[in-house]
Amino acid sequence: MSGGGSSAPGRFADYFVICGLDTETGLEPDELSGENFEQTPLRRTFKSKVLARYPENVEWNPFDQDAVGMLCMPKGLAFKTQADSRDPQFHSFIITREDGSRTFGFSLTFYEEVTSKQICSAMQTLYHMHNAEYDILHIPPTNDKESCSSIEDCNGTSVSKLQRFNSYDISRDTLYVSKCICLITPMSFMKACKKVLEQLHQAVTSPQPPPLPLESYIYNILYEVPLPPAGRSLKFSGVYGPIICQRPSTSELPLFDFPVKEVFELLGVENVVQLFTCALLEFQILLYSQHYQRLMTVAETITALMFPFQWQPYMFPSCQSKLELPQEANLCFVDVDNHFIELPEDLPQFPNKLEFIQEISEILMAFGIPPEGNLHCNESASKMKNLRACDIVSDKRNGNIAGSPLNSYELLKENETIARLQALVKRTGVSLEKVMREETSSNKDLKVQCGEEEFRVYQLNIQIREVFANRFTQMFADYEVFVIQPSQDKESWFTNREQMQNFDKASFLSDQPEPYLPFLSRFLETQMFASFIDNKIMCHDEDDKDPVLRVFDSRVDKIRLLNVRTPTLRTSMYQKCTTIDEAGYLQCLEWFEKSVCMERSIELRLVKIDHTAVHPHLLDMKIGQGKYELGFFPKLQSDVLSIGPASNKWTKRNAPAQWRRKDRQKQHTEHLRLDNDQRELLYTILSLLFWGLFVFSILEQKYIQEARNLGSTIRQPKLSNLSPSVIAQTNWKFVEGLLKECRNKTKRMLVEKMGREAVELGHGEVNITGVEENTLIASLCDLLERIWSHGLQVKQVNNVLLDSERRKSDASPAMSPLRISLIQDMRHIQNIGEIKTDVGKARAWVRLSMEKKLLSRHLKQLLSDLELTKKLYKRYAFLRCDDEKEQFLYHLLSFNAVDYFCFTNVFTTILIPYHIMIVPSKKLGGSMFTANPWICISGELSETGVLQIPRNILEMTFECQNLGKLTTVQIGHDNSGLYAKWLVEYVMVRNEITGHTYKFPCGRWLGKGMDDGSLERILVGELLTSHTEADERQCRTPPLQQSPSMIRRFVTISPNNKPKLNTGQIQEAIGEAVNGIVKHFHKPEKERGSLTLLLCGESGLVSALEQVFQHGFKSPRLFKNVFIWDFLEKAQIHYETLDQNEIVPEENWQTRARSFCRFVTAINNTPRNIGKDGKFQMLVCLGARDHLLHHWIALLADCPITAQMYEDIALIKDHTLVNSLIRVLQTLQEFNITLEASLVKGIDI
Repeated sequence: MSGGGSSAPGRFADYFVICGLDTETGLEPDELSGENFEQTPLRRTFKSKVLARYPENVEWNPFDQDAVGMLCMPKGLAFKTQADSRDPQFHSFIITREDGSRTFGFSLTFYEEVTSKQICSAMQTLYHMHNAEYDILHIPPTNDKESCSSIEDCNGTSVSKLQRFNSYDISRDTLYVSKCICLITPMSFMKACKKVLEQLHQAVTSPQPPPLPLESYIYNILYEVPLPPAGRSLKFSGVYGPIICQRPSTSELPLFDFPVKEVFELLGVENVVQLFTCALLEFQILLYSQHYQRLMTVAETITALMFPFQWQPYMFPSCQSKLELPQEANLCFVDVDNHFIELPEDLPQFPNKLEFIQEISEILMAFGIPPEGNLHCNESASKMKNLRACDIVSDKRNGNIAGSPLNSYELLKENETIARLQALVKRTGVSLEKVMREETSSNKDLKVQCGEEEFRVYQLNIQIREVFANRFTQMFADYEVFVIQPSQDKESWFTNREQMQNFDKASFLSDQPEPYLPFLSRFLETQMFASFIDNKIMCHDEDDKDPVLRVFDSRVDKIRLLNVRTPTLRTSMYQKCTTIDEAGYLQCLEWFEKSVCMERSIELRLVKIDHTAVHPHLLDMKIGQGKYELGFFPKLQSDVLSIGPASNKWTKRNAPAQWRRKDRQKQHTEHLRLDNDQRELLYTILSLLFWGLFVFSILEQKYIQEARNLGSTIRQPKLSNLSPSVIAQTNWKFVEGLLKECRNKTKRMLVEKMGREAVELGHGEVNITGVEENTLIASLCDLLERIWSHGLQVKQVNNVLLDSERRKSDASPAMSPLRISLIQDMRHIQNIGEIKTDVGKARAWVRLSMEKKLLSRHLKQLLSDLELTKKLYKRYAFLRCDDEKEQFLYHLLSFNAVDYFCFTNVFTTILIPYHIMIVPSKKLGGSMFTANPWICISGELSETGVLQIPRNILEMTFECQNLGKLTTVQIGHDNSGLYAKWLVEYVMVRNEITGHTYKFPCGRWLGKGMDDGSLERILVGELLTSHTEADERQCRTPPLQQSPSMIRRFVTISPNNKPKLNTGQIQEAIGEAVNGIVKHFHKPEKERGSLTLLLCGESGLVSALEQVFQHGFKSPRLFKNVFIWDFLEKAQIHYETLDQNEIVPEENWQTRARSFCRFVTAINNTPRNIGKDGKFQMLVCLGARDHLLHHWIALLADCPITAQMYEDIALIKDHTLVNSLIRVLQTLQEFNITLEASLVKGIDI
C-alpha cells in the first residue's frame, strides 16, 4: 500500500481512520467470525465499518477500505455492559500488496456508550430470543410439582448466572460498543503511533477537554509531522506531551520498533531459537494467541532477527478461540499465550545452539529478564534478584566481556606500536587520554529525551539483534566468493533464472564445520537464501544495492579485513558478538570519524533531537462542530482534515535544507576538538600506521578498495612517499608472518589428526584437539590464497592459485591416470559439475592434493616455472622469496605423515569413476569359468548395488556417486554353464580421482560342491600404500585389516594336516579382538575407523571365534571338509527337539536356546548363497549386535552335541576357559553395535 503512482512527500502518517458501529445499517452478524448464535448476544461479533478516514485518498498510497476495516477490528464489533472490563486495546498490522510493498497500521480499540435506542432495543430483542431458545433446549417437560420446583430452582440459578455475566436489561444496564481509531503510516514507528493514539483517547476520556480541538492534533500528525530521514530523530507534540521517534542510519540494522523483551518473556529463549530455526528453513508456522498485538510482536521480531534474509509468507497468525490442527500437518505451532511450541519433524539444530542460547541469556539476565520466560519463572525470578548481572556478563571462561562498556583506546594503549604513536602525538601538544576523558565526561552529562524504560527497550533490542546478526555474519563471512556471477546480460539472466544456479553450494558447504551441515545444507535450498543471492547478483554497484544487503556486506567486509590483518584459526568454536562494544583496530580508526556502535548511535539521536515538528495549532473550523463530550470520540470536521495545507514550508525547499543544516551541525559537534595542524598530523600518523601494517596483507584489489573506503576521510600518504627501507621492513615482517602462520597451521593440523597420540608424544596439550577438520583445512585454504595473492602484478583474476594451475596445465601434455599428474587432477576438479566457482574449484583441488599426499609436490611443480612466476608476481612477493618458499613447501610436506580423506568425505554427492580388477587363480578355474559374475562395492557413504560383469572380462570402469572410504566387496555368480566354479585370489578397486586403491583378498572358491559351497562372498578391504619417488617416500598409518586367509576359513581334517592351536593364543586373539571394539567406541566419533574391519577383518571377532570353535574338532571321516556351521546346525536341531518334547531345564536356558534357534533358522532361510563360513560370520555379527554371543557360548558349551564333535582337550569343553571367554564377551554389552548393510543383507531380525 506504499507503492502508488506518485512519490510520497515524506509524511509521518498517510491516513487517520475511525472504525466502529454504523447506526444507520444496524447490527449485522460478522460472517468472517463464523456462526456464533449459540453464544449470548453480548458474546457475538457484529460487522464493523470504516466510519471516516482522513484524507479521503492519497495518490502514493491508495486506501484499501476492506483490508483496513478487517484488520482494525479483526473480530468485528464487540458489545459490553458496565459490569465488563472495558480497557482500551492497542494492536498493529501490516498490509502487503501484490508487488511486495507494505503499509503499517496501528489501531486503538476502546468502548463508547451506545446512545442509539434502536441498537439497545435490538440487543434486548436478541436476548429475549436467546433466552427463549435456551429454555426450550435445556428445560425438560414434567408434571411433577416437586421436580418443577427443583427445575425452577436450577433454572433460576442458571438464569441468575446468565444475568450476572452475559445478560442485558435495557432498563438496568448501560450498553457499550467498541470503536477503533487508527493511523496508517509508511514506516513502522510503533511506539510513537501508540502514544499518539493513546493521547487522543485520553483526550476524550479526561474530565477536562484537551487544550485544542482533536482536529488540530490529527491535522498536525497527517500534514505537518515529517518522516525522519535515515539516521535522524524527530520530536513532535501529542495532545498531552512530546513524542519522539528515531530512524536508523543506512549503516545500521533496519528499523524495528517492537519490544524483543516481550517475545522472550512470552516464549523463553529456547522456544524463540527453535521458532527462529523453523522460520529460516521456511516451515509453515502457525502463531496462536488471544491477543492481536502479541501475534504481531512475535511475527515481526522473528522477521527482524533474520537479518539479512527476508521472510517469505509462511507464517499464519490466529486468534480463534478453538483451533484444531490436522494430524498430518508438518508445521510449527506456537501457542504464544501458554509458552508452548510444537516443532515439525526432522528439524535440524541451529549451529552452536547451546552457546547461542547462553549468549542471549546473558544479555536478558543483564536486563533482569529470565531466559525461560515469565510464565514459568516464579522460582527463577526470586533467584534473579540475588544474582548480579555483572557476574554473568563477566564470565571470562566463556569468552564474555565485562559488563562495563569497552573503550577502544583502553584496549590498544598497551600495544607497543600505539605507545610509540602516542609519544609522537604528544609532541604536537595533543593527549589522546585527555581527548577520551573529555569525550567520556561530556557523554555523562547528556540525557536522553525519552523515558528510561523506553531507552532500555531500545538497548535490549539492539543487543539482541546484534547477537543474531553476528551469527549470520560469522557463518557467511566468505559467501561472496561462492556467488556465481552470470555471464549474460540481466534480461537473459531474468528469463532463464529458474534453470540457473546462483550459488556454489557444494564448495561453500565443504568449508563449513560438520555440525553446521544439517542446518546449512537445508537453509541453502530455501527461497529466502536464493532471493538473497539474487539481490547480490543484481546489485553490481554500491548505489544499486539493497539497503539491507549493503549493511550486511559492510559487516562482512570488516570481519574479512580483520581476519586478513590479524589471521586467526578458522574454527567451529562459538565466536561471540563484539559489535555491541568497541574493539579492535577498525573501531579505533572509526572512532575518529563516528561512532559505529548502534547502541551509541541511538543514544546520541535520543540525546540531541535533530528536528522538532511544527506544534499543533488552531484551524479554521466551523463553530459548534466537534464539541467535546466526555467519553465520546467526536465527529471530526472532514472539510478541515481532508485537505492538507496549500503551501507547506516543510514539504518544499526548506525541508531538505533543514536536514542538511542539521547534518552539518552534527558533524561539526562530533568532530575532535583539535586545531587544523594537530588534526592533520594525528590523521597522518594513524593513516601511516594503518597503511604500513596492512598494505602488503591485502589479498586482492578489492581489499585495497575496502581499505580506501574505510578511511575515505583520512588523508593517506602515497606509497611512493614512503622510504624504501620502510617498505622493505614492513614487507619482510609480513612474509615472516605468513611463514610463521604456515608453520603453526601445519603443526596444529597434524596434532589434531594424530589426536591423543600426539598429546602423549608431547606435541600439544590435551585441550588443543577437538577442532573440526573441515575448518582446519578451510583455514589452510585461506592461507594459501593469501600467499598466492601476495605481490601480484595485476589482481584481476578471481583466484590466482587456480589461474596459475590452469596456465601450467595448458602447457603440459596429458598423462596416464595411473601416474602422478597435476594436469589430470585439475581436469578431475574442472569436470565436477557441483562446483561452480573458481574459488570452490581451487579449494577442492587443495583438498584432493592433500588426500593424495601430493600438495607439496604439486605446488613445487607449479612454482618451478620461474618465468611464469616473474611475470605474475612482483619482486617482493612471498612466492619469489626462495628461502621462505622452500620452508613453506617443507611444512606442507609434513601433511604426508597422516591420512586425510578431506576430499572424499566432503564432496559426497559427486560422481566418481571406479576401476575394478578381479584376479582369479592362475592355476585353477580362470579361463574355463562359464557363469555370469557380479560384484557389489560398499563404502561408508553408500553402495553400488549389483553390477553385472561381462563374462571373461576381469577389468572394468564404472561411474557412480561417491561411496566414501570402501569397506566391503560382495562378489558372486549365477552358477550357470558347465563349469560354474571360480577361484578368486583377490579384487582390486581404485578411485580414479583420489587414486586410493583397495585390495580385497579372497583365496576361496565360488561354486557348488567346492569349498563350503558358497556362490558369493563378502570381502573386507585394505587400503594400499601408493608408491612415489624415493625422495618423497610417504609415511603412512598402520595398515588396515583385510579378509581372513583361506586356511582359517575351514578345517581340512587329515592326519598330517590337523591344526595345532594353543589355547593361550586363542584367548589372546579373543582379547585383542574385543579390546579393539572397546577402543573403537571409546574414541571420539570422528576418529573411529570401520567397525566392519574389527568384526570381520583378519584379526577381527569372527576370526577369533572361528579359532575357538576349530580347537579340538573331531574327524568324522578322512578327506572331508568339516565346517563350524555343521556343528551349529546340529546344536539347533538338538535344542528344537528338546523344546518340542517340553524338556526345559530352566527359563533362562529356554530363552537362550530359542533365540539361538531362531537366528540359525533365519540365516539358513536367507536367499543369499553365502556358504557355511558366510553364515557363521553373519551369526557372529548378529549376536554381537544384539548382545547374545556370551549367552550362546554358554549354551553350546553345555550342549551334548559338543561332547560328540569335540575332543576332550577342546577349549569349548574347558569350563574355566569358557567362563573366561564369556566374561570377555560380556564387555560388549554396553556398546550399540551398528552393522553395515552388506553384512546382514537378506536378514530381517
